[in-house]
Amino acid sequence: MSTIALTPRTASRVRSTSESTVELQLNLDGTGASHIDTSVPFFDHMLTAFAKHSLTDLTVRASGDTHIDAHHTVEDVSIVLGQAILEALGDKAGISRYGDALVPLDEALAQAVVDISGRPYLVHEGEPAGFEHHLIGGHFTGSLVRHSFEAIAFNAALTVHVRVLGGRDPHHIAEAEYKAFARAFRQAKSLDPLVDGIPSTKGAL
Repeated sequence: MSTIALTPRTASRVRSTSESTVELQLNLDGTGASHIDTSVPFFDHMLTAFAKHSLTDLTVRASGDTHIDAHHTVEDVSIVLGQAILEALGDKAGISRYGDALVPLDEALAQAVVDISGRPYLVHEGEPAGFEHHLIGGHFTGSLVRHSFEAIAFNAALTVHVRVLGGRDPHHIAEAEYKAFARAFRQAKSLDPLVDGIPSTKGAL
């Protein structure tokens, strides 16, 4: 049985470029409290859902060239979120490592599987034709869902599979995807008292 001491799994990151400025703090062992202001309202909604359903305390303040497009701000926030997750996970000793969630939102249904593997990879499929072109909330393009997951997975060194199994309303589809990812990540990051050390035969993740 694991005798790992509980140390704070927190991180604080700042990223500033000519396209955006991002300040982010997180606590992987939180209660789901969040304070989100990215200047992209629908993305705020998705990050709030991620925090709530992954039990991650998350504060994000971001500004960027949203007069051009939401793309840069969403991408940069997702990069920083991934980097903060990787930092907060530390050596990953005692974690469950794997998580799997199937989440409905009315007519939409999404599945996410997460492996805190140290090997960045994203498989993302099943969104209906034309979803990537749809403007959700007038600012957030459907294509940014995949782009956001890609940036998080690659910067947090996660293997992530997300599948949309059904859905009609773009808002519902996107939200089901983020909530499924959150629930799967919640399982994967959780500390398992039966895990002794690093959950890998290699001895490192």
